[in-house]
Amino acid sequence: MRKTNLMQKSSMLFLSTLLMSLFFIGCSSDDEDDDEYGNWVESSTFDGNSRANSVSFTIGTKGYLVTGHDGDDYLADTWEYNSDNDYWVKKASFPGVARSAAVGFSINGKGYLGTGYDGENRLNDFWEYDPSSDTWTQKADFAGTARYGAIAFTIGNDGYIGTGYDGSEQKDFWKYNVAANTWEQSVGFGGEKRQNASVFTINNVAYIGLGIHNGAYEKDFYAFNGTTWTRLTDLDDDEDDDDDYEILLSSGTAFSLNGKGYVTTGISGSITTESWEYDPSTDTWEELPVFEGTARQDASSFTFDSKAFVLMGRSGSYYFDDVWEFRPDELENEDD
Repeated sequence: MRKTNLMQKSSMLFLSTLLMSLFFIGCSSDDEDDDEYGNWVESSTFDGNSRANSVSFTIGTKGYLVTGHDGDDYLADTWEYNSDNDYWVKKASFPGVARSAAVGFSINGKGYLGTGYDGENRLNDFWEYDPSSDTWTQKADFAGTARYGAIAFTIGNDGYIGTGYDGSEQKDFWKYNVAANTWEQSVGFGGEKRQNASVFTINNVAYIGLGIHNGAYEKDFYAFNGTTWTRLTDLDDDEDDDDDYEILLSSGTAFSLNGKGYVTTGISGSITTESWEYDPSTDTWEELPVFEGTARQDASSFTFDSKAFVLMGRSGSYYFDDVWEFRPDELENEDD
């Protein structure tokens, strides 16, 4: 009987070991076969310090990340991201005051950066970056009040900066004429004051919304074509029971790709990974699978002809240096 019991125990031990081995082999195979997380794919880690509230703009196939805050210091370094080959190169440092919460855009092969906060002062200086010579040149100061937490965008050959915080939330917009190096106020925005709003552009139309004012999330949403402001469906649409949504968000990042707009991460009661897609042809939003990185606020983004990336940001006192590529086509394939 003892011999039989020992044989039975040995057989049971063998089977248990075999099952555990198969389980771990299966898990290892899954990890090795595919490092893609739904429609978000992790790219090459940023070479510089982790940071949040940086300025980002794109020129051709290159993305540029400038300034920011790393939890200890305000930053003035400039980094170039090669989107074709997924690597970073350090470029000439920004010569202005180190800062965070500034804004930027690109026009005609050059990048522009202005406003922000240096730890003591709100700023209104404005600078141009030429990647062909890797040089920065100071331009005419932003004509609005010194501020941070604003938004910026490009329509045609003009740049715009608006909203933000100069001691209180603002709603003004200013147009920058590159050729003349001058600013003029752009009137007609009927929306609410706000800071830490979001903006993306599609076919030379800017779409503006979100942000916070007097401690409350703003829900109005506008389109601007450089001449006319148009109020669109509010971000708490509940008129259609089959298509209702409520988007409460500040300090997120926004971008456009393939004719649609996207907002992701930010603060929605707490830091979030939620992601939303806007279709300008129907003026509707759709909630997407969440951003696959860690929840964060004050992230940056790059948009190219067929690619978009979300990078950096912070969660409390933790600052990120990861980079994530967004692939909406993979999402559509999963839905089919």
